[in-house]
Amino acid sequence: MRKQTDRPAKGVALTPNRIPWPPLIYAGAILLGALSKFVVPTPWIDSPGSDFLFAIGLLIIAAGLMLDIRAMQTLHAAKTTILPIKGADHLVTGGPYKISRNPIYLGNTLLTFGAGLVFGIIWFLPLAFIAALLTSKLAIEREEAHLSAKFGKNWRDYASKVGRWF
Repeated sequence: MRKQTDRPAKGVALTPNRIPWPPLIYAGAILLGALSKFVVPTPWIDSPGSDFLFAIGLLIIAAGLMLDIRAMQTLHAAKTTILPIKGADHLVTGGPYKISRNPIYLGNTLLTFGAGLVFGIIWFLPLAFIAALLTSKLAIEREEAHLSAKFGKNWRDYASKVGRWF
């Protein structure tokens, strides 16, 4: 593994992104979903169905939060960055990274989806998937190119065993 003070190999980007896309994308999805409720109101299921969806939404939010927190703890323990605009110091493959190469983004998607169920805003549901797609295109693809260039075969072996989202 390279130390943070080492110079990267020729052609390796120091950072995968210049703009912190993921938090901006998910915040935008939530804001757009909330505003859409007022601009284009949509029906929602009445009780008791809405109560069931509310409970499911809370469980999804809890799962998303637990995934986010555990992934952040794992990155912290590995002494590498959580910031999407900073280059990785170490390749992290333990904890939630055993089941997803992007557990924080997966957690954020779950939070957005769960919020839609809790607040009864149907717009959050498709926006969660749109946010995930945009995150893949604007952040994950660049992050993975950075990791591949920096960690080479170790990254490729890991990526062949663990899915981008699941």
